[in-house]
Amino acid sequence: MSTNLATNSASNSSGKSITQAMILAAGKGIRLRPLTLTTPKPLVEVGGQPLIVWHIKALKEAGIDNIVINTSWLSDKLMAALGDGSQYGVKIHWSVEDGEPLETAGGIAKALRDGHLKHSPFILINGDVWTDYDLSQLTDYVMTSDQQAHLLMINNPEHNANGDFAINNGLASEQAVAEAQKYTFAGVSVISPDLVQDIAQGQVAPLAPFLKQAMMKLQVTAEVMHAHWVDVGTAERLEQINQKIASEGAGAHKANTD
Repeated sequence: MSTNLATNSASNSSGKSITQAMILAAGKGIRLRPLTLTTPKPLVEVGGQPLIVWHIKALKEAGIDNIVINTSWLSDKLMAALGDGSQYGVKIHWSVEDGEPLETAGGIAKALRDGHLKHSPFILINGDVWTDYDLSQLTDYVMTSDQQAHLLMINNPEHNANGDFAINNGLASEQAVAEAQKYTFAGVSVISPDLVQDIAQGQVAPLAPFLKQAMMKLQVTAEVMHAHWVDVGTAERLEQINQKIASEGAGAHKANTD
């Protein structure tokens, strides 16, 4: 666990401080076309099951059974495949974005405004990544009163060699300070609803600018996660992770394909 704000994290009396999660799944999957012209990106198969099912099962294993999923492109197919989540032992709350997707922050704001997310911190997962990170490591994370986010970072992959954010004494920043190294955001985080409180209804808004604003106020912490991670955003990387799982298995991932 990182230092500074992150060292204040501890379990509350109930044993878990995080009881809800959101999976971002409204994108069109343009980089995976033509596959995603007829199949929603979250339903693209990885290791014998839809990519999003890995996240649902991992959240269930971590004790999170209230899951919000936003959807837009081919939403009927996605909702028909996953239903209410009962087949996985969870409750799925659908946040449907009609028309064009609202981007990441806009989608979170809509889910909060519509009551799908409670006004308390939640685990946020990008629907187009695959990782065997144990999400139970985040369920007892307690945010300080002015903290906006806690980000999981990874060592930079070839396709993002310059990284996204630096970690300076446990705090995330857009620029590295002194000897600090820049890492790639893994698309897994704990988010405070306050981060998106200024987004207007129906506003299209990516998450990165809000994170950067909060970083300038020293309100975002980060840590490097040590787990296998793939951005399943291209056909090439989809093939790579499928080959890895076929030959080596899913590693430490708790969500098997049974």
